[in-house]
Amino acid sequence: MTDANDQVAGLLLAAGGGRRLGGRPKALLSHRGRLLVEHAVGVLRAGGCSRIHVVLGAEADAVRERAALPGCTLVDNPEWARGMGSSLRAGLESLAGTGVRAALVSLVDQPGIGPEAVARVLAAYGSEESLAAAAYDGARGHPVLFGSAHWDGIAATATGDRGARAYLKAHEDEVTLVECGDVAQPYDIDTDSDLVHLE
Repeated sequence: MTDANDQVAGLLLAAGGGRRLGGRPKALLSHRGRLLVEHAVGVLRAGGCSRIHVVLGAEADAVRERAALPGCTLVDNPEWARGMGSSLRAGLESLAGTGVRAALVSLVDQPGIGPEAVARVLAAYGSEESLAAAAYDGARGHPVLFGSAHWDGIAATATGDRGARAYLKAHEDEVTLVECGDVAQPYDIDTDSDLVHLE
């Protein structure tokens, strides 16, 4: 069997407008000397994803102009303001027909999740039926891995900011939880007080 690096694409959701950050798009925040979207792509690459699709929304033109994202497929989500569900749908749609058998989904605003967590969840890939998620002290978080057999079902239930939550809850018994609490921190950059996590 071909290894997961060829079969699984990294899918980075980076469309948010940063409503609670005074309208600053999260993709364009700075972290460790580069844009947050560049950092997140770097994490996916270092974790083993060789194919990466990045979903853009708020200030998409500025992100394209300012971010160095070589080798990435950039996907526009004109409905980004309707929430993360629309970005997840746009991303999965962009992977359809590419030969990819699973998507490893990560969020641009979680810089505490590094390559180790990505690599662990990637290692849980087995087939297009795979469903896996990072866990932090047993609680499900990101990144998550969706085999292509689940994409239609996820797209049908991904609304608002819930993303795949409803689908994962309905298929709880099929989800492989991969503990990552020892190598990653799942905080979000949502408000001004969260900016302390950025360097």
